[in-house]
Amino acid sequence: MKTRERPVNLDLTKFSFPLPALTSITHRISGVILFVGLAFLLYALNLSLSSPTGYADAVALFDAPLAKFVTWGLLTALGYHLVAGIKHLFLDFDFGETLQGARLASQITIVAAVILSILAGVWVW
Repeated sequence: MKTRERPVNLDLTKFSFPLPALTSITHRISGVILFVGLAFLLYALNLSLSSPTGYADAVALFDAPLAKFVTWGLLTALGYHLVAGIKHLFLDFDFGETLQGARLASQITIVAAVILSILAGVWVW
């Protein structure tokens, strides 16, 4: 019985993932970003509801450039997660299951996410 030698350590940078796989992976990453960013948003909500001066502090917090960047990042992650989630819902209803359909859906997802990201940037700044 001949045993196959399996790779010990896989280098993921050597693999070429198809576009639908990349959009699915980034959908999961955006979910993690939203989960972690929720702590920032809950802190700001707690600060704003603590007192009238706390509300003023929360408003001043969101005027800082770093906070605006974090807010824009969270809105971008939310927009991408929403669009990619809608794409996954279409997949649940058997739309875009072919390779060509999945590529088209992934391209539409990326274009829609970029548009939402630009709109979020205009809104934040």
